[in-house]
Amino acid sequence: MFSLANKTAVVTGGGSGIGKAIAELFARQGAVVHILERDAAAAQEVVATIAAAGGTAHAHAADVGQQAEVVAAFQQIGQLDILVNNAGIAHVGNVESTTEADFERVYRVNVAGAYNCLFAAIPLLKAGGGGTIVNMASIAAHVGITNRFAYSMSKGAVHAMTLSVARDYLADGIRCNSISPARVHTPFVDGFLARAYPGQEAEMFEQLARSQPIGRMGTPAEVAALALYLCSAEAGFVTGCDYPLDGGFITLNN
Repeated sequence: MFSLANKTAVVTGGGSGIGKAIAELFARQGAVVHILERDAAAAQEVVATIAAAGGTAHAHAADVGQQAEVVAAFQQIGQLDILVNNAGIAHVGNVESTTEADFERVYRVNVAGAYNCLFAAIPLLKAGGGGTIVNMASIAAHVGITNRFAYSMSKGAVHAMTLSVARDYLADGIRCNSISPARVHTPFVDGFLARAYPGQEAEMFEQLARSQPIGRMGTPAEVAALALYLCSAEAGFVTGCDYPLDGGFITLNN
């Protein structure tokens, strides 16, 4: 079950965190994985890890916010079966503290970046007779999160794009779904705590973990497992859906 043998997959932001976990799992399941990543060195490290485990992967240095770079990378890849739109950035702030530059930076990566990859990938998926797309949304697309104005905007857009693409490309055999994680323990979380709460990292980590009703953060591996299911033949009847992976945050946190 959940084999990706003979499939070609693109994972954006695959150099660390959730994207790295997805790239490594997809390669273990037989896919040829192409990592689109601004941090070329990080992408190459993941490629080396995959190769050492017997998988096949390639790195492409690209800024998802720059359409010309994205299109060139996808044209180099050519045949495509799977796109995982994972690349994204965070921002902390309400509408008053969010500057125009903050807003535009989040929009360029999280919204325009997802659009650019969809724009480049869908013709390739159509040419190959179909395929599957997973967009990384967030619980912030569904419920109000304190001081996440720009981030929530961007993930709401990702959710809406998921529904639009799923509807528009039914006849082309393209499925499109999204995942909405709550807090996931990635290097970003550790870096944020070190910068914002020096000397209080452990205490604040526990506080953030307890904000999920299940009592802990998610793991990149758990997100990757759901992405694998959605991109596999076993999910062939699933399209236009969003999957909260949130430890009960949306439904139980009241």
